[in-house]
Amino acid sequence: MTSSPFETVDCVVIGAGVVGLAVARALALSGREVIVIEAAEGIGTGTSSRNSEVIHAGIYYPKGSLMAETCVPGRRLLYAYCAEHGVPHINCGKLIVATDAAESARLGEIKGRAEANGVEGMRLLGAAEAMALEPNLQCTAALFSPTTGIVDSHSYMLALQGDAEAHGTMLAFHSPVERGRVTDDGIDIEVGGAEPMNLRCRLVVNSAGLHAPALARKIVGMPADRVPTPYYAKGNYFTLAGRSPFSRLIYPVPVPGGLGVHITVDMGGQAKFGPDVEWIDDIDYTVDPHRADKFYAAVRRYWPGLKDGTLQPGYAGIRPKIVPQGAPAQDFTLQGPAEHGVAGLINLFGIESPGLTASLALAEHVRRIAGNS
Repeated sequence: MTSSPFETVDCVVIGAGVVGLAVARALALSGREVIVIEAAEGIGTGTSSRNSEVIHAGIYYPKGSLMAETCVPGRRLLYAYCAEHGVPHINCGKLIVATDAAESARLGEIKGRAEANGVEGMRLLGAAEAMALEPNLQCTAALFSPTTGIVDSHSYMLALQGDAEAHGTMLAFHSPVERGRVTDDGIDIEVGGAEPMNLRCRLVVNSAGLHAPALARKIVGMPADRVPTPYYAKGNYFTLAGRSPFSRLIYPVPVPGGLGVHITVDMGGQAKFGPDVEWIDDIDYTVDPHRADKFYAAVRRYWPGLKDGTLQPGYAGIRPKIVPQGAPAQDFTLQGPAEHGVAGLINLFGIESPGLTASLALAEHVRRIAGNS
């Protein structure tokens, strides 16, 4: 560390994605002094703005997992928050569609898992009933989720930022954390950028998304064996010209590593296809147009009317995985002092989908941990 004096602050949240902003808001509402430090030029430039913008019901996650325990209450909180703050969103519902007998047989298992998590209103549909709801669909059976929806994620993040700032939170952009050290008086962090800062923090929340493991390794005194190895699972999206042929979200039966190439709709009514799963070694948001070839085949299983040449490269996101390809599905990892032994440090690792939906509930978990640390 440098010899420069350190300014003592209460709480520093590192990362201004949707979860970091929700955490900052929750801490500020509880009366804490909060500074949000973000390396990029603004809020939500990473995973938070490169996803499907789906409000997930809480269907797929193992009962008792942190994903399950935060997605369902998080979804309820999110709908209420959006309504209260005028955040654009639509509770449009979702169909999980089977296209053969084996997939049809799996729908009951998916329904059971959803109901074990407290998801409301799940309903099995025969092929005729599902295709009556969505005439462009072709399937052998479907599972209807009435509580799934979509949200304008940037408007949501702006609302969280506004709430946090209204309660005294300060945000610093272009402010990369260079290094940190655990001391007897708190956690010292050195922040670079055009206006460097040296901060002595009573609480540090590492909500750096894809960079959270690397950030944790920069903090001297954080046990290295408690920091997971990061892995990157890229998801490519393609867009369809014109309005969506479906009014609801259409998902296939899940595949290993993801939920399969599904059709979602943005707030403007445009259809998005994706994401697929592409394991990569470095952060790269380029969409290879040739990946559309596999999209056509996957989508035509349930929408045979998809015409050649109508899919255009859209954008890509990267899931912040902490397990390698082929490993059992990961859970959210919230590490507080009880897990790593460092007072005043909370790490959020592997916050992929349904992190957007779960953000308000995750923030409450962090607030509770912070109150006990």
